[in-house]
Amino acid sequence: MTNQSPIPNLSIIVAIAQNNAIGRDNDLIWHISEDLKRFKALTSGHAVIMGRNTWNSLPRRPLPRRRNIVLTHDACFSDDGAEVAYSVAQVLEMVKDEEVSFVMGGANVYSQFLPFARSLYVTWVWRDFEADVFFPTIDMSVFYKVSETEHFVDAESGLPYSYAEYQRRPQSLVFPNIME
Repeated sequence: MTNQSPIPNLSIIVAIAQNNAIGRDNDLIWHISEDLKRFKALTSGHAVIMGRNTWNSLPRRPLPRRRNIVLTHDACFSDDGAEVAYSVAQVLEMVKDEEVSFVMGGANVYSQFLPFARSLYVTWVWRDFEADVFFPTIDMSVFYKVSETEHFVDAESGLPYSYAEYQRRPQSLVFPNIME
């Protein structure tokens, strides 16, 4: 895939604390039921791309009504319902004909696919958390905010959160050549 080749329509979907925390001990830090429902609604019927640790952390595998693609360096890895890829280039080739594909973590996978993402679906959790996994800072010279909801408060946890969508700026639609 070169700069001139079409890049698949990739979106990143992520929940981020205000200090950019996204996880701890290979698990989510919070549970917001409405956010999980939104994740399901947005990703159902589409490919989801994740690292092996994220795959292993899922309480139910594979995620139903989605094409589950697992990026790993482990040549021995296989699991029912998982399509396995060993490189970003291989994933991009696998999803080239998808209407949209969602990158769903973890941190290393987010970092690898951020240069190829056309949009970001972010749930902002408006608290700081202790974490060992963080999302990269969103570069506002590359992305711009399309929308953001009002702040909600999760009834169970009391956590304040909102949803935001970001799009890649047209001038930054030149993607890296990963085949070099």
